[in-house]
Amino acid sequence: MAIDPKHPDSFPARHIGPDEADQKQMLRAVGAASLEELIAQTIPESIRLRAPLDLPPGESEHDLLREARALAGQNRIARSYLGMGYSDCLTPPVIQRNIVENPGWYTAYTPYQAEIAQGRLEALLNFQTMIMDLTALDVAGASLLDEGTAAAEAMHMLHGLAERDDANTFFVSERCHPQTIEVVRTRAEPRGVEVVVGDHERFVFDGRVFGALVQYPATDGAVLDYRAFIQQAHAAGSRVVMACDLLSLLLLTPPGELGADVAVGNSQRFGVPLGYGGPHAAFLATRKEHTRRMPGRLIGVSQDAHGKTAFRMALQTREQHIRREKATSNICTAQVLLAVVASMYAVYHGPSGLKAIAERVAGLTAMLRRGLEKLGLKVSGGPLFDTVRVEGTRAEVERWLHGADVDGMNFRRLSEGSLCIALDEATGLADLAKILAVFGRVDVTALARETTLELPEPLRRQSRYLTHAVFNTHHSESEMLRYIRRLESRDLSLTHSMIPLGSCTMKLNATAEMMPITWPGWNRLHPFAPPSQAEGYQHVFRQLTQMLAAVTGFPGVSLQPNAGSQGELAGLMVIRQYHQSRGQGHRDICLIPSSAHGTNPASAVMAGYQVVVVKCDDSGNVDEGDLVERAREHAERLAALMITYPSTHGVFEEGVRRLCEIVHQHGGQVYMDGANMNAQVGLTRPAEIGADVCHINLHKTFCIPHGGGGPGMGPIAVAQHLCDFLPGHPVVKTGGSAAIGPISAAPWGSSSILLIPWAYVRMMGGAGLTRATEVAILNANYIAARLDPHYPVVYRGKQGRVALECIVDLRPLKKSAGVEAEDVAKRLMDYGFHAPTISFPVAGTLMVEPTESESKAEIDRFCAAMLAIRDEIREIEEGKADKQDNLLKNAPHTAAMVTDDEWSHPYSRREAAFPLPWVQEKKVWPAVGRIDNPYGDRNLMCICPPVEEYAEQEL
Repeated sequence: MAIDPKHPDSFPARHIGPDEADQKQMLRAVGAASLEELIAQTIPESIRLRAPLDLPPGESEHDLLREARALAGQNRIARSYLGMGYSDCLTPPVIQRNIVENPGWYTAYTPYQAEIAQGRLEALLNFQTMIMDLTALDVAGASLLDEGTAAAEAMHMLHGLAERDDANTFFVSERCHPQTIEVVRTRAEPRGVEVVVGDHERFVFDGRVFGALVQYPATDGAVLDYRAFIQQAHAAGSRVVMACDLLSLLLLTPPGELGADVAVGNSQRFGVPLGYGGPHAAFLATRKEHTRRMPGRLIGVSQDAHGKTAFRMALQTREQHIRREKATSNICTAQVLLAVVASMYAVYHGPSGLKAIAERVAGLTAMLRRGLEKLGLKVSGGPLFDTVRVEGTRAEVERWLHGADVDGMNFRRLSEGSLCIALDEATGLADLAKILAVFGRVDVTALARETTLELPEPLRRQSRYLTHAVFNTHHSESEMLRYIRRLESRDLSLTHSMIPLGSCTMKLNATAEMMPITWPGWNRLHPFAPPSQAEGYQHVFRQLTQMLAAVTGFPGVSLQPNAGSQGELAGLMVIRQYHQSRGQGHRDICLIPSSAHGTNPASAVMAGYQVVVVKCDDSGNVDEGDLVERAREHAERLAALMITYPSTHGVFEEGVRRLCEIVHQHGGQVYMDGANMNAQVGLTRPAEIGADVCHINLHKTFCIPHGGGGPGMGPIAVAQHLCDFLPGHPVVKTGGSAAIGPISAAPWGSSSILLIPWAYVRMMGGAGLTRATEVAILNANYIAARLDPHYPVVYRGKQGRVALECIVDLRPLKKSAGVEAEDVAKRLMDYGFHAPTISFPVAGTLMVEPTESESKAEIDRFCAAMLAIRDEIREIEEGKADKQDNLLKNAPHTAAMVTDDEWSHPYSRREAAFPLPWVQEKKVWPAVGRIDNPYGDRNLMCICPPVEEYAEQEL
């Protein structure tokens, strides 16, 4: 039943923070008579929508959840023994309830402000330690997007390490998972890397081969000894990547001990549901000497200003927002929430529990092979872990597959004359009996008595793992619960206060949107199950595609990219394919404004483009004259312009249509970065401004939570002439008739979390979405009006308005008081707030974005904190406070610091910890003092520190 979006019980009224009375007060403060007048002063008339969004009215939460349950019932949950890097698993309820379903974990932001993210950072350090231990390699990152893209990232990393300039060939074993092979091909082609797929036992290395990729165990289940292959590679100056099954490494000799240079894989089977493809946390581990070449994020150990152990994101200068077109990766969103789950799975089970799970899977696999042999069938020989290959005639294979389907099971067809059966943690003796019944009658009880698990000595793991105390302590549920809660208490999330990060849109992630993702009807589907078994998902995909088409004005949508960075890559590669289809493959220049997000130039380089920077004028807009000059200069080779709209400077540029026309006149296409889409929905669209393709950050505008740094989704929407080139997939058909290769390992990316934006749009309806955009713009202008007298707003639109965010200037404070933007950021923690975006896109500024879901009361608290901090700075300016020993330079103030017996500062403890009356009622204590970042980089440690340091931290 549709509900009036202005009704106080409607979902839009619950989602949007300020009510009608608040909005009137805020409008008076900004000097606008109405929302309509404010929007008219903010968005150029030439690009305004003339009609309401073509979306149905919003539904109530109750009706939406009822529909979600009905659609979940349309998914047929067969037991999928398909393997290919995806396995059913058992999520411990203590982890599901207290992490996956807990907004204290899933609404936190990326841990750039480490002092209020110590819990998440410790969990990620546990993840890195787990990966390093299990792979026997020196260093591991804090997660990547999926196994396919992790393999591609490893390829690029090794290419950068190549010792010869002409080394441009990457070998991939034909026994790798098919989706991994194709993702690697997709990512290699625009960079000019030649991918050779073949038999690793026959491949001959030469000096032009810089690297190789093998699967361990192989996609058909065989456990192969790669020692000789790795030795041959090293002798020829090449390096080797092993794509690994993480659970198997509890029993098998790990990649590091086999001589591999890099290990990649997916931690999905460590307690993370299948989810029809994601989200899941991939991993990459390597040798210590390659640390600075690693893609993605790395968590390190440092110390705070008081010498206490503290965690932080290490080597941040590697990140694409700093290195831009020189970045080695465009990875921005990680899979933090899923990495936390996987690490907690290892903490809960411990090394002996994990080994028992692995031995059970391997034991059942041995029984399956023995049972098939008893039936006289030809099965795979040699050591196995979880997958058995069965040979037969084409007719037999068809009969077996049909029999499995009738009995509610999915086997994998490997070829016309063979199939594979991959077992998992959820498989039991009854399941094994059911599998064998497809082929004949076998006594499973007798099989269990006569089958033994044997691995040849060279492939049997001898080394220890997970010896750190954290993996050997929290095995009872009460201890595990307390550990999870202890880490949660060290983080700030949306459960505490607003997170006003410009360009990151930290908005409400409503409970009703989140609930369905943990239902078995949605999260137990294998991504390569037949589409006929996923009718509920397909219905959601169709509706979400139609909704996003209505919002963007573009007819073509791909849901595959599983991060905003991957959406950028996908959109740019679609443009590249379009030019090639017209015989203009030589077009390789991508124009990017100087103010662009760092992922833009990084993505452009990965898509095979040469980046040319376009200047911005003094008002922060793209310099039209410079754009004209650059477009004319590169007219023969111009491929694309990348812009963010509203601009990265937080305003609606008046001349955006003219910018697009200039590019089109010179043969290029226009790519719009969707980071600021929250100011567009229902009021304007990418199609209206003249763009050809855009990506949509569903983890921003459409309410997928940030999860502490991931998951995210970045679907792309394209104009009609680009639809044929939308991404395809080698296992499940998707994409256009002339599709580019897959961007992610799963056909629809992180499918399970697509339920969140689907639910959000269904409950908001067209009118609700439009009102949300209007209020987001109102909230930003309200903050700008309140802060401007004290922190001048840097950029405004033609009529003095900002869009969804505003940039406030702190640069004069460095000269007047010696105060940096970082000092204000740290002091905000004492008031219970996460800092706005620091020094982007302008150094020495804060970029503030309140979103529509923050109430006037919460915005007023934030403004009060900022104004109180300005008064503290004024005391430094007037000489009333010491220039070094003051409230800002010593921030944040921890409980240990404030309660210490000694207090030598010239201000009071109350001023330090409780600067405003309401802070005492909702105090958030930073877990550590200001962290010494240079110390952490000089003394890089990316593994769990000795247990003594943990003990000291608990005192």
